Amino acid sequence: MRNLLKNPIWRSLELGYSIPDNEHAVSVALPTWKDVINYEEKNPKCMELLKSIYPRFGLNPLVKRLCEKVKKESHLNDVGIWPYPNERIALKAKKYCDRNSSKGSTYIERRHNLAFLITRESASKYARYFWQHTGLGISSRAAAIELGLEDCPSKSLAIESCQRIKDRISKFTKTNSNDVHLTSSGMSALYTSLEIIYKLFPDRPTLQIGFPYVDVLKLPMNIFHGAKLITEENCKDIELEMIKINPAALIIELPSNPMLKCVNIKKISEIANKLNIPVIVDDTIGSNLNINSLEHADIVFTSLTKIFSGSGDILAGSLILNPKSRWIDQFRNAVNEVNLPMLSDGDMVSLEKASRDVKQRVFEQNKACLELKKRLENRKEIKNIFHPENCPNFNSILTSDGGYGCLLSFELKGGLEKAKKFYDSLQISKGPSLGTKFTLVCPYVLLAHYDELDWVESFNIPSHLIRVSVGLEDKDHLWRAFSEALNNF
Repeated sequence: MRNLLKNPIWRSLELGYSIPDNEHAVSVALPTWKDVINYEEKNPKCMELLKSIYPRFGLNPLVKRLCEKVKKESHLNDVGIWPYPNERIALKAKKYCDRNSSKGSTYIERRHNLAFLITRESASKYARYFWQHTGLGISSRAAAIELGLEDCPSKSLAIESCQRIKDRISKFTKTNSNDVHLTSSGMSALYTSLEIIYKLFPDRPTLQIGFPYVDVLKLPMNIFHGAKLITEENCKDIELEMIKINPAALIIELPSNPMLKCVNIKKISEIANKLNIPVIVDDTIGSNLNINSLEHADIVFTSLTKIFSGSGDILAGSLILNPKSRWIDQFRNAVNEVNLPMLSDGDMVSLEKASRDVKQRVFEQNKACLELKKRLENRKEIKNIFHPENCPNFNSILTSDGGYGCLLSFELKGGLEKAKKFYDSLQISKGPSLGTKFTLVCPYVLLAHYDELDWVESFNIPSHLIRVSVGLEDKDHLWRAFSEALNNF
């Protein structure tokens, strides 16, 4: 397997390579700015070269292979096929599609332990939305096992791995492992959190505070009962806004992506508590090793795909119920009613192994990212750097030995043209995702918001922003790559 710490994937001829270089990779090489544009515009030549794709934004090649097998064996033509881990979850996708498309355009086909949603015509578009926003589809490992390409681990090993992961997370968050639930992805953890909330507060929108990760906003907006968005900068009276909207829950990312700002979570959670509004926090970027998010939330969800795994080839999530929440009894009851989207056995075993070094890794990446930030600050080519160290709200919720995480973003002087030149010449792995042991760089705004750049810029977020997830490379080797790319100006 290619050692990406010493041999990153950055050359233009490596467009479409899997990052890391295995069949379960969640990132894909987009070595040049033009590649990013072609990827967003679904340029056929670009798409043909992709050996992997972020699993919610498309079908992993193994999942696609499984779908083709079903299509051939069932003599299906001109249909969409969407594999889910069981019929109950597939039925959720079907109901969403049926609500938005013509009658009779969907049905479910069962095979072994899996359920395949079959869609025709307009239903396929909605099936794609559901797949992306919810993260409920099967993983590449589940597909590989179904295809007979990998062995399924023993049930006893999967159960043991599950408990070890839950114990690991409960130790970091100082909570009971029974209130930690593992899910098939970070977004399926949010989906489940919202299912729980809507058992208590039906038919109300959610309220997102702080600029959001794209699907964290679009999941409640498109799949559930709508979502409103405010930021502390554009809202003079957050309490008044909460009263006016009367949301089912607040959703808050700590910190936000890609600006790495942290809202005043202490103040907001106090207001929410007074108004009887649950708070859902996404601590994926902050990491529960760095920040005390559960103290100020009723439910915390995390994409374990990112920092917790660190390997870049496991799709997984978690949600934690705060035992001190006033709704804890209702939450616990609701978990048993919503059909939790379980992490597959293969992914469970892989995640347990990958996360064994997570504590050491997080603290090393905290230091490495801070070091890169300090060095970038001294370069005249840099216009702005965005990093949690500069955020007093983030500092106020740090754990006793916590740091600022592995992520930073920056804007170059000279705008778009300089950003293109820097990105194209940077000899570091370039593609989506974050939290991996190896450094990953991407023009995040283009990847997440390509069709809504004007809207993003209305929040003073430049479309040519460069986001860096700092890995465990030798710090001087890493800096040399950034310095050489900056020297090309």
